[in-house]
Amino acid sequence: MPFRFIHTADLHLDSPLSSLALRNAELGDLVRGATRKALSRIVDLAIGEAVDAVLIAGDLYDGAQTSMATALFLMGEMRRLDAAGIRVFLIRGNHDAQSQITRELTFPPNVHLFDGRGKPAKAGALANGREIHVHGVSFAQPHAPTSLLPTFRAPVADAVNIGMLHTSLAGGSRHDPYAPTSVAELAAHGFDYWALGHIHQRRVHQERPWIVMPGNPQGRDINEGGGKGVTLATIGEDGVITCEERPVAVAVFERLSVDLSGIDDWSGMLDCTEAVLAKAREAANGAHLVARLAMTGATPLAWRLRRDEDLLLGEVQNIAASLGECWIEAVELAVSAPLVEAGIDAGPVTELARLIREDVVSTHAYRAELRETLADMLRQLPKEARSLLAGDEAAEEALLSELALEGSDAVLARLSGEGERA
Repeated sequence: MPFRFIHTADLHLDSPLSSLALRNAELGDLVRGATRKALSRIVDLAIGEAVDAVLIAGDLYDGAQTSMATALFLMGEMRRLDAAGIRVFLIRGNHDAQSQITRELTFPPNVHLFDGRGKPAKAGALANGREIHVHGVSFAQPHAPTSLLPTFRAPVADAVNIGMLHTSLAGGSRHDPYAPTSVAELAAHGFDYWALGHIHQRRVHQERPWIVMPGNPQGRDINEGGGKGVTLATIGEDGVITCEERPVAVAVFERLSVDLSGIDDWSGMLDCTEAVLAKAREAANGAHLVARLAMTGATPLAWRLRRDEDLLLGEVQNIAASLGECWIEAVELAVSAPLVEAGIDAGPVTELARLIREDVVSTHAYRAELRETLADMLRQLPKEARSLLAGDEAAEEALLSELALEGSDAVLARLSGEGERA
């Protein structure tokens, strides 16, 4: 009989979603509860596929705010696996290390929680007698600025060896360095499969040996978009490992673009939006769709969309509701008015728009005043938020240009609306 296991990580059970909840309380409740439902779906999958083990490569929790209710829910799911005869191998990630409750829990007997010493545990054996050993190292503290790879012991001889590590690898643009290492170093250690965690985007870095970052099984905001799932791995009698991704997400976040080029009436815009949402809804494979829409293209509706953003949002939300299990997280406007052909009277608002873009926005005096206003705003934000908005001088200049154009477009939209009513 082959040995089968599920590899997951970064569930962040009951992680807070304050900004989303403020905009839409019902949507906030859906996504907050989705992290629990994703774990239940993982357990359902494990039982349905009759796997031998579930490997959780860190960050079950979301830090120090973990509640006892969250912990008790986790214990209930672990007991479901225990009743099905499925073992669980678990390491603590950086968020788990912040939680006091994590250290106080008593897991059921099927759960093996690795400490920081790297001692392997026998997980089972193939029909030919070849053993399966799992190696894991937990975070003792919330930060691990140096590699934990030296903590791992050598592979068990004549066995299939699986390593579990919570790591940022060589680092990522949105992740601080945690237990940094490289794919080459992991491959050289001699294990047959590396079950990684920490980075929330799925990636198979290598297949021989397998080095897999499964991503988080449930996205929590628009920056964790796309389908989410777990890895189902099978170790054959010959020791060869095969892997497949299985979806488990309850809600899928997607950035969707609605091209309104050439569309000149409101109903046509709504029809185009519905077509984009319906296609994405079908692709979500039964999960709730949480969409951020970007309206793009050159359209005579540009001014009206900006003037009536509240009406636009309401109508788009109604379309989403009619599709079922479809939500609008936000609507962004990147539309522009069509260019006017030479020799045609463009009208005062269009001429004003040209003057603003060509003669005002780029002037030194205007940008200096805008830069001072931006600096005042940034000083009121936390350091992390400042870095995201304007991490360097080039990013600040790009942000200034974006704000200037968006502000002028909003004013011109109002002027266009007044002109139409007149």
